[in-house]
Amino acid sequence: MSRDKNETFYNRSLERALQILNAFKNDRQVLTVAQLSEILSLPRATVLRLCTTLVRYGYLRQDPGSKQYSLGLKLFELGSIVFYSFSLRDIASPYLSQLQMKLGKSIFLGILENEELLYIDKREDPRNPITFTSKMGTRRPPYWGMLGSVLMAYLPDSEIERLLERNPLTATTKKSITKKEKYKERLRQVREQGYAIDIDEVFEGISGVAAPVRDFTGKVIASIGVGFISSSVDSKGLKRIAKEVMATALTISKKMGYLEKREQTV
Repeated sequence: MSRDKNETFYNRSLERALQILNAFKNDRQVLTVAQLSEILSLPRATVLRLCTTLVRYGYLRQDPGSKQYSLGLKLFELGSIVFYSFSLRDIASPYLSQLQMKLGKSIFLGILENEELLYIDKREDPRNPITFTSKMGTRRPPYWGMLGSVLMAYLPDSEIERLLERNPLTATTKKSITKKEKYKERLRQVREQGYAIDIDEVFEGISGVAAPVRDFTGKVIASIGVGFISSSVDSKGLKRIAKEVMATALTISKKMGYLEKREQTV
């Protein structure tokens, strides 16, 4: 009897754990081990073992008194990431296009997802023979370039330290920052001025400017960046790009429900 080659990668325990999560519905938001066992036709011992693991990782929570289970906050967190990435792209899309047409440069939109910088949108001039390697769906270390600096800058100090421990700074050019304290100082500067500038730090001859996008709570949820050939922009042009990027980021933030507290100037 031949086996489907996909069965080689099949994981029954994972399937059962997903079945447990899917057992919760609007009309049954709280379930006991016995109820889950009956719904899924699984042994109680198996359900208990899987539920214990799901609780440990935040996918389920258990009431200490009734011992009943309900869906955990980890699912809400992941759902928020999905919601923001899709709604953010929809809202940001026309403004990214406008910024690209106004500056004639490559435009990027990125978020932090699973401790990585994730590019979720990009705009380039089709007439430009030079293209950037970072495309939609590309993942980089959280500190990577202009987008990473902005996203890292607004995290709590403890989270910055944790991410840098897990993702040590690595040099890709002679100007790359590899000292943790120097990078933290960079992040403080980003917070103070409201934008990040990357000059030849990730790729030789390539620079960029990025600014934060906030949600209705004021939390930084994304970063918009403009990438360009370093020699194509002088100090005056750099200042103009920073101003335009910040203005676009602020516009998108307001569309996301952010109420501006103060204007930032370049």
